[in-house]
Amino acid sequence: QVQLVESGGGLVQAGGSLRLSCTASGRTAGRFAMGWFRQTPGKEREFVASISVSGGSTDYSDSVKGRFTISKDNAKKTAYLQMNTMKPEDTAVYYCAADPWALGTIVTVQGYEYWGQGTQVTVSS
Repeated sequence: QVQLVESGGGLVQAGGSLRLSCTASGRTAGRFAMGWFRQTPGKEREFVASISVSGGSTDYSDSVKGRFTISKDNAKKTAYLQMNTMKPEDTAVYYCAADPWALGTIVTVQGYEYWGQGTQVTVSS
């Protein structure tokens, strides 16, 4: 079993930055494709960003492209989401996800096997 723990959420003013981290523990002998999703009350979980196993490929939703950057450190089994120029509409619970089977990026909720517990991000106007 693999556990994912997110950190780095919090309150930030519009235009500010936050950096989320997601660390994998447990049976983590292999490497993972990893992703970030977000969810607000009453809405479905939304894709934000994904990074391939090697880290060489990334995908972003149109709403965050150019503002957010996903990266990973395979040695530390940690993925990051650097969020810049944040907007009030970025307010959500952010979830980290990992999959041990895919090599490329994954943009769907169904594509991931493991999920973190989520971390709240609030952007004030």
